[in-house]
Amino acid sequence: MSLDRSLKSASGLTKHRNVLTRAERIDKLTDAQKFNPEEDDPLGLLKVANRKVIAGGKSPKKAEAEGEGTEPAGGQEETAPPAA
Repeated sequence: MSLDRSLKSASGLTKHRNVLTRAERIDKLTDAQKFNPEEDDPLGLLKVANRKVIAGGKSPKKAEAEGEGTEPAGGQEETAPPAA
């Protein structure tokens, strides 16, 4: 018998969640100085965006920088032979 997806290892807990707990929301708002735990009420908190950080490939600037190292010797550009 197979194991249900929801019951698998703890790696499922590390994926991105859109909904934060109240404690997580308070931490984010406190860091942004929009909530003071001593004065403000923890009920009716402001909305907090929880964006997933996307790990992409190389940025265009890095790709260009790496491409610069493939220049011909002497730093001169190669010219194409004239079409006959």
